[in-house]
Amino acid sequence: MTNAYKQLLEGTATLAVGLALWLFAGDVELHVVELPKIGVVMMCWGGAQLLYGSYLSLGGQRSKR
Repeated sequence: MTNAYKQLLEGTATLAVGLALWLFAGDVELHVVELPKIGVVMMCWGGAQLLYGSYLSLGGQRSKR
């Protein structure tokens, strides 16, 4: 498994979990954090991982030419 594939897979999973938290965890109350806000942070982090994984996969294709 290449590093680019790992980044894409992890970014997709992080984005999906963040989206689920943002959409469906609004009613859950914790004293320390708010789950919808954590979901937004996770979606941003997952998007960054997807961009980095895309960059790595394109970089790997360029070096093979």
